[in-house]
This record gives sequence, C-alpha cells and structure tokens, in this order.
Amino acid sequence: MFVRTAGERDLAAIRALLVETWHATYDAIYGVERVREITDDWHSIASLKARLTRPNSEFLVADDGKRIGGMAFAAATTDAKIVLLNQLYVLPACQRQGIGQALLEEVEASFPEANTLRVEVEEANAPAVAFYLSNGFLAAGSTADCGGGSGLPALIFEKPLG
Repeated sequence: MFVRTAGERDLAAIRALLVETWHATYDAIYGVERVREITDDWHSIASLKARLTRPNSEFLVADDGKRIGGMAFAAATTDAKIVLLNQLYVLPACQRQGIGQALLEEVEASFPEANTLRVEVEEANAPAVAFYLSNGFLAAGSTADCGGGSGLPALIFEKPLG
C-alpha cells in the first residue's frame, strides 16, 4: 500500500474503514450502540469532508489501488510546535503489515516545524497503546475528554520530533 493525501472520492471508503475498525476495536469497551453513535457523528461524510480543507492539517490514506487499508488525520494545535494525531486507523484485515507505521511516518514528515506529536488513546485499547509505545511515544498524562467533547477518558502519549 502507498500513502497519499485523501480526496473527496475517498470519503465513503474512509467512513466504511472507520466504522468497521471502530466496531472491531471498541464494541467490547463501549458497547455496539455507543460505537454506532460515535461513528455516526465523528465519522459522517460531512465530518470527514470538513477535514479535507482544514488548515494546518494532513489527511492521509493507505491505498493499494483496490482498497483503502488505513487512514490518518493530524492537525497543528494552537501551538504550531505541537501536532495532534486525531486519527490513525488500519482495517483489521490489514493490521500488522506496516501500514500504521507508514501513515505515522508520513504524518511526522508533514509537519517539519513541529517538535511534538501528541495522540490520545483509549486505555483499554491495548494494541494501540503498544503500537504508539513501540513507535517512540512516551506517556504524557491523561484526559477525561478524548478528542474534546466525547466525555471519554484517554491516555495521552507524545513523541518528540526533529
């Protein structure tokens, strides 16, 4: 798979990837209905489309020409030195093939002025916690409101860049 910038034609496939991945990852944590509510809101076509034109951001997909196997979205915070990795998801069938790492590397390269990459991770999502720790992230605290507005607790990890 190759990593490229997402476009409007990718949004339906990205939404399908997010819905599948969220159910596979979070149904056992939050329950099917809560996951449906979250994906209907956060991963609607309108929400995804708004990210395509967000300033100081990068919206990426991993594509093999037949399907999109992963996606990532990151944006600079009010402090341009800190970038928040809002999303990095890989289809369950495509995991453990280096796609997440390729997306992460492209995000890092997309913000040359940044010195910190931050991510919020559900504590019960052990595979994600392990992924970030193995890719140079360090524990930096926690939040009671993952993503701002969810009311879901999360761990915060940061990776020094540069």
